[in-house]
Amino acid sequence: MSDRDYIGFATLPEQIHRKSVKRGFDFTLMVVGESGLGKSTLVNSLFLSDLYKDRIIPDVQDKLEQTTKIEKKTMDIEERGVKLRLTVVDTPGFGDALNSEESWKVCVNYIDDQFRQYFTDESGLNRKNIQDNRVHCCLYFIPPYGHGLRQIDIETMKRLHQKVNIVPVIAKADTLTGPEVWKLKQRILADIEEHQIQIYQFPECDSDEDEEFQQQDRELKAAVPFSVIGSNTVIEVGGTRVRGRQYPWGVVEVENPKHSDFNKLRNMLITTHMQDLKDVTEDVHYENFRAQCISQLSHQAQRERSKLKRDSVIPPSDGNFTETDRLLLQKDEEIRRMQDMLAQMQEKLKATNQSNDNIVNI
Repeated sequence: MSDRDYIGFATLPEQIHRKSVKRGFDFTLMVVGESGLGKSTLVNSLFLSDLYKDRIIPDVQDKLEQTTKIEKKTMDIEERGVKLRLTVVDTPGFGDALNSEESWKVCVNYIDDQFRQYFTDESGLNRKNIQDNRVHCCLYFIPPYGHGLRQIDIETMKRLHQKVNIVPVIAKADTLTGPEVWKLKQRILADIEEHQIQIYQFPECDSDEDEEFQQQDRELKAAVPFSVIGSNTVIEVGGTRVRGRQYPWGVVEVENPKHSDFNKLRNMLITTHMQDLKDVTEDVHYENFRAQCISQLSHQAQRERSKLKRDSVIPPSDGNFTETDRLLLQKDEEIRRMQDMLAQMQEKLKATNQSNDNIVNI
């Protein structure tokens, strides 16, 4: 193509890139699971930060009466000029009380509240600076000492799966051997299928991607549910400093693929699928919520119109008509006249068409 034939729209990706970088990105991650599974440690390991340095650990007596709470932490991260506003929503107290039947309610209510706030802002007059606090991903922590999903896990995931992208995670995988991790993964996947729980589905890899990317995509899908280890301790192993845990029998490295799926989980959340998680939230979960809101508003408006029409048709018992009653009656009369005129026009048009057909037949 010569310079004369060059239009210039090939720079559109660069324009979008510059605009996106200038605006920055938002990502909200919810972590759900009982205390002691290493949720805070894993989040700190994922984002190389210390979000929970001021947290106070409750004693045993408090835990018995503790209810599920929402604890939100927000931080701004910048990497190579790209800004990310990360919000981590933790759920301390989940499953800790003696009666944990309704632990999922707090999580569901929080997700719905963020959808509702976004819908309200989106329906307002000033929509330029809408803050996106919708939950884009939920890391659901499964204890390593069980034999698959527990009843509370099944109930919670079934309440959440149509509202948020669920990514199941086996916590503290260093307490299991390799064969035990594989066996637990198979049991969890069987439970998920049996109870028809919809977890986050990775998009299909495009055929034009290179073999290395396709292999990485296959390994990522095969790793679900991710078995992870979190640690903020740096240990020296063979002259190399790594994050891990020191045991009498050796060292468990957080980022060693032979020990943990930590790298796969981090790459999925941050490097490869963060935008897809946001897209699914926007196009599927939020759209479902939005459709329900619009349907409810429509039914409510219809009920109000029907009530108003009934009230306008029935004359007041005292025989006194207000100005509003007169206007409503006039509007009803106008609508009836327009309907009659429309019916007459349709009859004329039908008769004209029939006469034309007769002429053609002759």
